[in-house]
Amino acid sequence: MRTNKITIICLFAALILSSCTGKKKGVFTPTSSGLAYELLVVIEDDMWERPAGRALFAVLDTDVPGLPQSERSFRIMNTPEKYYDATLKLLRNIIVVDVNPKRYTQAKFSVSRDVYASPQTILTIQAPDEESMKDHLEQHGQAIIDAFTKAEMNRQIALLENQHNDFVSTKTKEMFDVEVWVPGELMSFKTGEDFFWASTNKATADMNFIIYSYPYVDKETFTEEYLIHKRDSVMKINIPGAREGMYMTTDTRFVIGTPIVVQKEYAFELRGLWRVEGDAMGGPFVSHTRLDKKNQRIITAEIFIFAPDRLKRNLVRQMEASLYTLRLPSLDEVKE
Repeated sequence: MRTNKITIICLFAALILSSCTGKKKGVFTPTSSGLAYELLVVIEDDMWERPAGRALFAVLDTDVPGLPQSERSFRIMNTPEKYYDATLKLLRNIIVVDVNPKRYTQAKFSVSRDVYASPQTILTIQAPDEESMKDHLEQHGQAIIDAFTKAEMNRQIALLENQHNDFVSTKTKEMFDVEVWVPGELMSFKTGEDFFWASTNKATADMNFIIYSYPYVDKETFTEEYLIHKRDSVMKINIPGAREGMYMTTDTRFVIGTPIVVQKEYAFELRGLWRVEGDAMGGPFVSHTRLDKKNQRIITAEIFIFAPDRLKRNLVRQMEASLYTLRLPSLDEVKE
């Protein structure tokens, strides 16, 4: 078995999956094994080295966007089918390559959940031949990345449901009338005008959650340029540096702006790097900006990481899950 690594690009690009099946966890269903963002590819060794296998590896082996250094999003392992035993079938993330001209007439993907363990995602690549598999991967490979990214994010959200910080949930409800779950280890807090900041306040790996609001004016709010400008103005006021003239700002050279959907509502994601003006501090951030229709205001929730001596992929993903738990006021009661 050889070990390589892969990456996630985007969580909410459209999944091009031919079928999606799942099973409810039974009383005797074992808990899945493996680390977060670890993935097993079941493929014959010779196919793994041929163009179809290399096409799959190329899909998986991409950089995580918005990090200050190159990091892969998955630790990948591969094994031929003869070694795909009961132990390996308990892993949380599995890709099975099934090339069979008698069974398939065209290449496609299918996803199954909780087949041998829970939580578990198994994606099968089905193709009549290696050439069609290669072509399908080159056209639709992002769907594979999205499927496993979403699965891992949902697992983190499930953990937050039972292990979130009650004080932060209470405080954000009081200040913004929203519901949100953040990790319990965020124990330092700061408030400002329509602004709240929770942090772990650790020198080696500081995780942070921020939420702020302002009136909604028009649709021009949901542009990358406007949201960066607003972010910088809010951070300059509320997150000053250690000395006068120092404050948090956005490194505009490394920002990716993407429209996404959160809880069936439009949102705009910013993903990139922050830095402190006049200092060497910096790191990755992710923000979601959404319209609170009931109160005609904009709400931005953001996570950012300061971990100068550590890899940041898992820290970002752990905190990013909190953004997807944000529920705006009376969301189900607002009519389109």
